[in-house]
Amino acid sequence: MTAAIAADGLARSFGPVRAVDGVSFEVGRGEVFGLLGPNGAGKTTLIRLFAGVLTPTAGSARVLGLDPAVEGSAIRQRCGVLTESPAVYERLTARQNLSFAAEVFGVPVHEVERRVDALLDRFSLGERADEPVGGFSKGMKQRLALARALVHDPELLFLDEPTAGLDPVASRQVHELVAGFRDEGRTVVLCTHHLVEAEDLCDRVGVLAKGQLIALGTVRELSDRLLASSPVVLSFLSPPSDEVARAVAGVAGTSIAGRSDRSLVLSALDDETAARAIEAAVLSGGRLVAAGRREHTLEEVYFALQGEAA
Repeated sequence: MTAAIAADGLARSFGPVRAVDGVSFEVGRGEVFGLLGPNGAGKTTLIRLFAGVLTPTAGSARVLGLDPAVEGSAIRQRCGVLTESPAVYERLTARQNLSFAAEVFGVPVHEVERRVDALLDRFSLGERADEPVGGFSKGMKQRLALARALVHDPELLFLDEPTAGLDPVASRQVHELVAGFRDEGRTVVLCTHHLVEAEDLCDRVGVLAKGQLIALGTVRELSDRLLASSPVVLSFLSPPSDEVARAVAGVAGTSIAGRSDRSLVLSALDDETAARAIEAAVLSGGRLVAAGRREHTLEEVYFALQGEAA
């Protein structure tokens, strides 16, 4: 995997506060990489270090093969950034916002109109392209900010809470756009508090706590490392009787972690124990229709990690 970003012992202090503390990891080209962590964990500071807006107190980084500490301007020419609260010019129209951004980024004059029109169409803003942005909804402003981040055709995108405050429809539109960025081969670093969003969109995630990277990998890798074997869910045609539940719980090594109208959730089972539990359910009269492991969610992994860090 060719690295779009490589951090080696990267750190940044603000007085006595260590906002980023010895972080090392890589993001591959074309990868959607999630940065997770509570407020104050260091996510935004890390993005600013990668973009060359801040210089590190210690350690180093390479972004698109460049050193952000001394080549920040060159990196920013090749990156798009969406901040948590994107500032669009509300007295300007959507078209004027994008045209101005294109000029700032040095898009060739003969390319500006074509590129702006294409982005307005892609982000479903064409019908209102010539209206002042102050009358737009928050979702429309967010789409405009995303379009602006793409106006110079960047290789790398930093998206800080791109769906913050959006309604479900607008959030889904942003998700579809991020998935499209992957298809185009762009590298995306996504900072988000929304764990389901990260699970759906990200190839890998890094989890930050108090400026330190406490975990790195796919959801499955983190789940395997941190949590017990995935729960086994037994699904029944009709509600399992108490007799069935007792028979299952009586299998050595089995415990019932949850029970709903038509299912039993069994925890901490190896495959052999799970097979015996399934057999016990059937022999005790349970009308079993399905049995299988449920993978841990990113939310379960995340809270296990934060508890471990604490």
